[in-house]
Amino acid sequence: MTGPRSRASASGGTPAPTPRRAPGADHGHAAALAPAARYVWYAVLLVLGFLVGTAGSLVQAAWFPAGLLLALLGSGALFYGARRATGNQVGVAAAGSGWLVSVVLLSFGRPEGDGLFGGGLGKCSSCSRAWRSL
Repeated sequence: MTGPRSRASASGGTPAPTPRRAPGADHGHAAALAPAARYVWYAVLLVLGFLVGTAGSLVQAAWFPAGLLLALLGSGALFYGARRATGNQVGVAAAGSGWLVSVVLLSFGRPEGDGLFGGGLGKCSSCSRAWRSL
């Protein structure tokens, strides 16, 4: 007789075995989600990932270096919240997929030569003026 046992019943019978849980498993509220609700969460996280990626790409070049930090914090908060909301890593993958799609699409640029991502300190007009004034 191996495994953990609960206390013997008051009637003096043999103790009943306790159910085992997988080590490291998250048995919180997210585990109680129905499969349909979980798929809705994945779709919402995919859209949120796209929006966070778009917002991060706009703010990282506009407010350098604070914009970069804000974009990274927003992405990290989304991924952490996705893990907590769904209870598994698939939620993080759904949010990350939306983020990746937005960043890749916005990094292509346009045929006219316009790009949404800043090219760094040398190509940012306000940054280059600041460097010249030093």
